[in-house]
Amino acid sequence: MCLAFFVGCRAMDFRLAVRDDFDALGQVMFDSVHDEPSPYTSAQRHAWVSEPRSGPEWQMRLAHQKIWIAHFGEKLLGFMSLIEDTGYIDLAFIRSEARGKGAFRGLYSRLEVAARACGRKRLWTHASLMAEPRFGAMGFQLVEREEITMLDQVLVRFHMEKRL
Repeated sequence: MCLAFFVGCRAMDFRLAVRDDFDALGQVMFDSVHDEPSPYTSAQRHAWVSEPRSGPEWQMRLAHQKIWIAHFGEKLLGFMSLIEDTGYIDLAFIRSEARGKGAFRGLYSRLEVAARACGRKRLWTHASLMAEPRFGAMGFQLVEREEITMLDQVLVRFHMEKRL
């Protein structure tokens, strides 16, 4: 079922991902990490996502998750994924043109409904500098600020959780 939010005067829809979407989601992830403005340096963004994700490992990673997509027509604007048996939000990426237009909130609201329906009592994630305030607005609490090293770059992220 697709419900619309509005991007300007245009409707943004939401749906569950299918396997045929997975490579396109890798491109959405790449674009959202590399879009400006960003609190991460160019070198940090390259270390995090140096190229769009695709291929067998990416397909396998996504195959075991429930993934919601925000889109306008055929254009994918963002996505969010849930590992249902753990309540872990693994991926949450929004392209710059959809930021501040309800994509994050629309994706998250669908994810939370599904998590509650399968009996989850807690959702948790590792949020980036950009995602941390958005998860906070959804009621997530900071558990711990973390610094992780990818290639030779140190990136800040936040372990966050929400009791349902």
